[in-house]
Amino acid sequence: MQSPNLTQATAQSKPLPDGCAVDTVDISRIARLVEAMPDELEKLFSVQEITDAGEGAGRIASLAARFAAKEACLKLFPRETALNTITAMDFSVVRDAYGAPQVAVSHAAEIVMGRHLVAEIKLSLTHTPLSATAVALRVPKVIEPSRAGRFAYRWLPYRRSVILENLKRVYGAQVSQQQITLLAQAHYGHLLTLLKELFQFRFLSIQQKKDVVKVEDVSIMWDAYAGGKGVLILTGHFGNFEVSTVAGIEHFPQVKGHIHFLRRPIKPKWLSDLLTNRFKKAGFGVVGRRGSLEEIVETLERGDVIVFPFDQYARRPEGIEVELFGHAAGTYKSMALIALATGAPVVPAASWREPDGTHVLRFLPPLTPIVDNDVGAEITRNTRAFNQALELVIVRHPEQWWWMHRRWKNQPKADHK
Repeated sequence: MQSPNLTQATAQSKPLPDGCAVDTVDISRIARLVEAMPDELEKLFSVQEITDAGEGAGRIASLAARFAAKEACLKLFPRETALNTITAMDFSVVRDAYGAPQVAVSHAAEIVMGRHLVAEIKLSLTHTPLSATAVALRVPKVIEPSRAGRFAYRWLPYRRSVILENLKRVYGAQVSQQQITLLAQAHYGHLLTLLKELFQFRFLSIQQKKDVVKVEDVSIMWDAYAGGKGVLILTGHFGNFEVSTVAGIEHFPQVKGHIHFLRRPIKPKWLSDLLTNRFKKAGFGVVGRRGSLEEIVETLERGDVIVFPFDQYARRPEGIEVELFGHAAGTYKSMALIALATGAPVVPAASWREPDGTHVLRFLPPLTPIVDNDVGAEITRNTRAFNQALELVIVRHPEQWWWMHRRWKNQPKADHK
């Protein structure tokens, strides 16, 4: 059974651009801006762009071309630009090893691109003595469901209506119905592969389990752990989250007994018991989600790590309505409360399956706490930041998130195409 795949261009089928935007800027206009705000150029350009423009005669023309590139990129996403979801500073121009211009994007822009199923933006820059012009092309992601995924979508449609509703809520305003169907088929292929892996995993040796997972940027987690305030790992149901964590801990066995999963029972009970026992056998602690606040705080005060699956629906009083992909979703407020009360850093973590069947477990930089004089606003703003971290992980490998969960349970059906 092949794993579902959502990739960029392949050797056999290179996608054609699905959008184009052009912007032209008068060089004299940029010259006036530079003259008016010589010490504030970082409001318009990244530090790298300012450095790459140099100090010579061509500096203004170079900056003008970069400014045109930012505007062209914004034109590719007019709705999000109008809503101020993205701004010009979410795009910057960098050079590759051969000197060709490339687009570097912020996390906000990456989420927007992901919701449009855009793999990358290609640039072409030019200028005359009077003006600079940039052409930006959107290159779509290629969705390639496995045969097993197509079969399951049609003949084993478990919770298909929920999966499609969730996909349409997130992608329906940006992509076609055909792309949503392909994405749903790829998701079914992922689920079938996940079940096969869970069965096979129990028969692997410790070394084989270790070899199946590659851990990236673990130094981020170590640095947070060294702070002595404990660590909150912000994660969700990405990839094969059971395999990647149980196998991933073999890369740093010295923390066995110091990492604890926050879990709530799932149905059926036998599956919940199976997964809980597997975690304990691998060296993880398990903390029940309900009525566990005191235990969580005590665990963090010992300097241990709490893994917090953050992508499930939370009803009141445990949850508050916080935006996720532009729609209000019941979200646990306890993570923000605990982080603000204990000072424990919040480190996002993600896992996914590569096309060759190996798994990646990656730690991302800690989220900066948001301070607000209003306690309620402080909790809400930090919780929103946690959801944004989830959005970024989801759009990078969308077929491998748990779409069958009713994440927007109390919201009306999405208004989609």
